[in-house]
Amino acid sequence: MKKNILFNKLDWYIIKKYIGTYFFTILIVVLVVIIFDVSEKIDKFVDNEVPLKEIIFDYYGGFIPWILNSFGPLLVFIAAIFFTSQLASHSEIVAMLSSGVSFRRLLLPYMASATLLAALYLILGFYIIPPANQHRLDFENKYIKTQKTNLNSRNVHYQIAPGQFVYVEQFSSWSNTAYRFTLETIENNELKSKLSAESAAWDTVACCWKLRNYYQRDFYGASEVVRAGRAKDTVINLTVEDFYRRKNIVESLSEPELENLIAIQKMRGDDMVKYALIEKHTRIATPFSAFILTLMAVALSSRKRRGGIGLNIGVGLALSFSYILFQRFAQMFVHTGTLPTALAIWIPNILYAVIAYILYRMAPK
Repeated sequence: MKKNILFNKLDWYIIKKYIGTYFFTILIVVLVVIIFDVSEKIDKFVDNEVPLKEIIFDYYGGFIPWILNSFGPLLVFIAAIFFTSQLASHSEIVAMLSSGVSFRRLLLPYMASATLLAALYLILGFYIIPPANQHRLDFENKYIKTQKTNLNSRNVHYQIAPGQFVYVEQFSSWSNTAYRFTLETIENNELKSKLSAESAAWDTVACCWKLRNYYQRDFYGASEVVRAGRAKDTVINLTVEDFYRRKNIVESLSEPELENLIAIQKMRGDDMVKYALIEKHTRIATPFSAFILTLMAVALSSRKRRGGIGLNIGVGLALSFSYILFQRFAQMFVHTGTLPTALAIWIPNILYAVIAYILYRMAPK
C-alpha cells in the first residue's frame, strides 16, 4: 500500500481541528450578531408586520453570508489562534517539535486549511454572497429603509454613451424630475447637437424622459437647425435609478454585473465607481488574508505561556480587529484619490504579511 507522504495522521488531525474550530467560531459569532440585530430591528419588524418567513429566509438568509464575508479575517484568526493555543497549552506542539517535525513542516496542515478557507471565501464572494445580498437589500429597502436615498441630486454630469453627455443642474426625488436638463452629442471633437430643456420628468410606464420647454440645436458644418417645443419624449442610456443608486448596491452584483457597472461608471465619469472598484478588489484580497492571518496566529500562539491561552486570544483579537480596522482605513486612500484602488485595498495584506513573516522568524523552532 502506497504511503501518503504529503499528509500524515498528524496533519489530518490539525486540519480537522482547525476547520472544526473555525465553524464553531462562526456559529458563536453569527448567533451573537443576530441576537443584537434582532434586538435593534424588532420594532420595525413588528410595526411593518413583516412575515416571519421573509425575516428568516429573505433577510437573515442574506445577512448570515454578509456576516461571514465582513468578519472573515476575524473568524479565521480567532480559530487559528484558539486551536493552536490549546495545542501549545497541552504541550502537543512541544512534542511535535521534539519528535523531529520542523516548525516549517508544522505549518503545512495550517496552510492547507487556509487554502480551503480562501477557496470558500472566493466562492462566497463571487457566487453566493451577491444574490444573498440582493435579498437582504431588497428586504431593507422594503421594511427598514423605506425612503430612497437621493445620492446624486445636484450638478450631475455623465457621459452616457461614447460622444453623448448629460448635464442636470438639480434632481428632485419628490417628482423624479431633472431640472435644467442638457444633452450634448459630440463627434470628432465637434458639437453635433445640443438639446436643452427646462425639466425632464421620468415616465415609469414608457421608461423615458418627458422634456418640457425644450430647445434643440443641430449643427451641420457651417449650418444650424434650431427646433423648439413644449413637450418631447426622449430615450437615453440614463434612468431614474441612476439618481438613486446606493453605495452598497455593488454588494449584490455578480462579477460580470460588477465589471459592467465599472465600465459604465468609468465611461460616465461617475464618482460612484470607487465603490464598485473597492468591492471588486476586496472580493479578491479578503480570501488571501486567510494565509497571512493563519501564519501570524500560529507564530503567535505556538509558544506555551504561563497563565493559559488568555493572553494569546487577547493579542489575537487585538491584531484581527486592527486588521479589519486597517482594511476600512485603507479605503479612505481610494475616496481621497491618494492611491490606486488595487494598491489601497492590498495594503493591509502587504503590511500584515510583513508582520506575519517577522513573527514566523521569531517563532520557536
